[in-house]
Amino acid sequence: MANTYTQIYIHVVFAVEGRQNLIKPEHNDELQKYITGIVSGQQQKMIAINNMSDHLHMLIGIKPDMALSNLVRDVKAGSSKFINEKHWVVGRFSWQEGFGAFSYSRSQLGTVSRYIENQQKHHAKKSFREEYVELLEKFNVDYDPRYIFKTGETG
Repeated sequence: MANTYTQIYIHVVFAVEGRQNLIKPEHNDELQKYITGIVSGQQQKMIAINNMSDHLHMLIGIKPDMALSNLVRDVKAGSSKFINEKHWVVGRFSWQEGFGAFSYSRSQLGTVSRYIENQQKHHAKKSFREEYVELLEKFNVDYDPRYIFKTGETG
């Protein structure tokens, strides 16, 4: 796309199916490298990535010809297959349907990267549910609390 100049930075968040704590800390580095490879393979730029046992954050620079939903679909499908082939979980691993995506300016990248890198410390004080709802509200994203997490529980 000649004469197209963009700066598009997106913070993407998605959860393990049922918000189960399935990703063991000893697998974090390998999983993050694998996902970074998927993003790079799509000619997009991984700026920051980190995961907890039940969810993942990534900050990406995305080109205008890439549909974000397609990139996230590929990351989730590829990493699920990778985790299942590694037999890291008993049964079948999958990510929950959907994701959160929040845009940032270039001047905010350092702050957002540090936030993503410090997830373990951050979640010592706040649950993933609290964090996710806080992001949705900070960005004024309309949501129905009944559907932001599929856990099989009500409320």
